[in-house]
Amino acid sequence: MFSRTENFKQYTKYYPVVSTLIAVNLILYVLTLLPGIGTILWENGIQVNYLILTGEWWRIFSAIFLHAGFMHVLFNMFSLYLFGPELEKIAGKARFTTIYLTAGIIGNVATYLFYDISYASLGASGAIFGIFGAFGALVYYTRRTMPMLRKLILPIIVISVVMTFLQSNVNIYAHLVGLVTGFLLGLVYLHPKRILSWRKQRMAGK
Repeated sequence: MFSRTENFKQYTKYYPVVSTLIAVNLILYVLTLLPGIGTILWENGIQVNYLILTGEWWRIFSAIFLHAGFMHVLFNMFSLYLFGPELEKIAGKARFTTIYLTAGIIGNVATYLFYDISYASLGASGAIFGIFGAFGALVYYTRRTMPMLRKLILPIIVISVVMTFLQSNVNIYAHLVGLVTGFLLGLVYLHPKRILSWRKQRMAGK
């Protein structure tokens, strides 16, 4: 399920939303390394709670696409590369995009509400955890019909949550709230009746 065997051309064709998100994140990371442009992106894009308080609300969104270093962007984009395609395929492009962005935004809203006013953060982790949460909803719906899915996905979710508390400099609220947001959206978007209806509509449109 999470084994990627596609070549580059196949991957970008089959999973255009995931491919676009990865490209945007990597391009912006490279731009942050450039003198001048990088400074502008950092100063105007990362989430800084006291600046949001002054009215710079776009930071709640823009911070999802910025990363603090190579390992930060590598880990998040590898997670998106590995886990995103299956959810995009199951939920569809629009619903996948909604899950990803909403989880990231709500996670950053929680960061603003629950952390100190001087707190600053950035990264796609909240959105990535939204993907995990949506898979959690899928496990809930298939717990009787696909028990192997539970054995595959639940350890990933549990390990990710545990690592959230073990690692330093981690935005705990973004992770956990992103996870819950993804789960709730998954309950709506991944209901078996909805999935069956969408598949029938796609087949009828061919």
